[in-house]
Amino acid sequence: QVQLVESGGGFVQAGGSLRLSCAASGTEVSRNAMGWYRQVPGKEREAVARISTNALTTYADSVKGRFTISRDSAKNTVYLQMNSLKPEDTAVYYCAAGTTAVLVRPTYWGRGTQVTVSS
Repeated sequence: QVQLVESGGGFVQAGGSLRLSCAASGTEVSRNAMGWYRQVPGKEREAVARISTNALTTYADSVKGRFTISRDSAKNTVYLQMNSLKPEDTAVYYCAAGTTAVLVRPTYWGRGTQVTVSS
């Protein structure tokens, strides 16, 4: 049974930083495409950052240069380093995993962690 557990969300002022963590069990983060998505009320969930099985990373245009996705195989954890945060980054952030080399339609989801950025 695959489980993804996010942590690291919270409240931060604009310009600040947060690092989200996604601890995986029942699967290996190095053998799955992984990603971070976010959602605000009334809007569709959007992909923020993804990492493929061969470590290719892709980012939403809105976070390029500010967010970095990475994984630690030894800890079986995926991270999202978020710098220069803006109020529009406020959302629930979800960790996701897929069974293909590149994450297109996630198979597994975490429960999410709230990120709130104040102006």
